[in-house]
Amino acid sequence: MPTQAHAYAAQTAATPLAPFSFERRDVQPDDVAIDILFCGVCHSDLHTARSEWDGTIFPCVPGHEIVGRVTAVGGQVTKFAIGDLVGVGCRVDSCGACPSCHDGEEQYCEGTGFVGTYNGPDAQLGGHTFGGYSDQIVVKESFVLRIGHDEADLAAVAPLLCAGITTYSPLKHWGAGPGKKVGVVGIGGLGHMGVKIAAAMGAHVVALTTSESKRADALALGAHDVVVSRNADEMAAHANSFDFILNTVAASHDLDAFTALLKRDGTLTLVGVPEHSHPSPSVMNLVFRRRAIAGSLIGGIAETQEMLDFCQAHGLTSDIETIAIQDIDAAYDRMVKGDVKYRFVIDMASLKQGD
Repeated sequence: MPTQAHAYAAQTAATPLAPFSFERRDVQPDDVAIDILFCGVCHSDLHTARSEWDGTIFPCVPGHEIVGRVTAVGGQVTKFAIGDLVGVGCRVDSCGACPSCHDGEEQYCEGTGFVGTYNGPDAQLGGHTFGGYSDQIVVKESFVLRIGHDEADLAAVAPLLCAGITTYSPLKHWGAGPGKKVGVVGIGGLGHMGVKIAAAMGAHVVALTTSESKRADALALGAHDVVVSRNADEMAAHANSFDFILNTVAASHDLDAFTALLKRDGTLTLVGVPEHSHPSPSVMNLVFRRRAIAGSLIGGIAETQEMLDFCQAHGLTSDIETIAIQDIDAAYDRMVKGDVKYRFVIDMASLKQGD
């Protein structure tokens, strides 16, 4: 029989998130049931709950940076056992048959498209999926990830399920490592992980920020140098020198300033999706140095496990502020203002405290 779950949900785009109950499906043969301990708060949660992106289905239970403990497994499950610490990221299913799925790149599923952890089609119960702002979740074994970090670090591990893999995947794909000069644009929820991971990969890391006040923070995160992008002289000093630049900024801005920093054959990769498109970049800026502008979306399940293992091996977690679920709307308001270093994480034990 389906299990009653307790959560916080947005009922409309204009109302605060509030307590909500719904049913999680019964554990199927290939399912893993998880008690959720922590859930990171992603900007996507805010955009979806407040219907700033098209397609929000209400009621909406956000949350796709989930860490918890296994409470039950189906009869066909072989990778997990009751009591294991596990994670669930941005998706809980895909078609499994298209070229991207076969290549372990489920986030680019060309069949059904990937099924989001929330606001996606629920093939089992009908309706749509509900995410991690809840006390429990049931997920296919193939979309569950093993957590190897110490239990004391679990809250700070949660954002790795989105911010970690969103930065790890392009850094790995474009060869960040020893002998490479890598720039990270934006020192926020994504960017701070980009700096940490690129440095751990062995690259020479330069943080690019609009704010002089973030210089010390970026160096503390592991950047070898910091460039204030509003300072023309600082930018000019790095012209034609980067192998790769990871742009995490989700606001529309001039890309030419960053493509000019790339050496021949360098790539600027975008992982932040702005509400309004960036101004069209200079074609000449690209053609005359064989530079490229690319995009990257999250990462595959196998690569996400690889990222988690990499972060564990290098002692990497996110810099977080833990909150109670009752404070989620205040956290959203602070995120809009950029008032967090660098990721909020909900302690789901707070669900039991009531309002």
